[in-house]
Amino acid sequence: MAAPGIPPLLPLAVVMDRNRGASYLAVLIAGAGMFGIFLFVTYYLEVSLHYTPIQTGTAFLPMIAMLVLSAQLSTNIFVPRFGPKLMVPIGMVIGVVGMLYLTTLDANSTYVANILPPLLIIGLAMGSIMPAAMQTATLGVNRQFAGVASATVNTSQQVGGSIGTALLNTLAATAATTYVASHLPASPDVVAAAQIASYNTAYMWSAAFFALGAIVAALLYTRRSTVAATATAAHAEAQAEDVDDAPLVAMH
Repeated sequence: MAAPGIPPLLPLAVVMDRNRGASYLAVLIAGAGMFGIFLFVTYYLEVSLHYTPIQTGTAFLPMIAMLVLSAQLSTNIFVPRFGPKLMVPIGMVIGVVGMLYLTTLDANSTYVANILPPLLIIGLAMGSIMPAAMQTATLGVNRQFAGVASATVNTSQQVGGSIGTALLNTLAATAATTYVASHLPASPDVVAAAQIASYNTAYMWSAAFFALGAIVAALLYTRRSTVAATATAAHAEAQAEDVDDAPLVAMH
């Protein structure tokens, strides 16, 4: 609680706005899924397929390229035209598809045929979600709170990544233990299969995260016209503040 006369670090008005609140939740949920994927696909590539660290890092590059491409298209074309209410839920649904695709991977999967397609789909999903959510997360904020609103976006992503990594690790470890216990004796083949089962569990839960994100975004975001009105009002308020500050600048 803020002391009397001292404004709060994060005013409730910043997060209680429907569009901004939806954006913070979308970034948090997407962060949980994204960090989990980097972790478990890395495990899969290096432990199950015996990739080197350099090969693993290179394997992710097409996903990053797709993310950059889709983010540019979203920022410049799709978000201005359709708004976050459409773009964020669509991105979340695409994320669900990518996660479910990853559950088809096994010890015999190949990169081009089996691993690359879901990575590209997830890159498309993240590039659809993040620009719309991050732009809306600071839209219409009073300029004196612009910094804390922007910091809240980064915090949401980091908190989502931390929660997602911890939760998915726990679920995956439990799935692996359960698989081995039900397929005794624990031969090397059983252990390898248990690892695949644990990754698939993580992918399924990540798909559930994105499905939840799609529902939350569809329910909370307002229509594009409302978002545009908020932007117009914020621009007018900023211009009014500039006019009010002009005499003070002139005096100095």
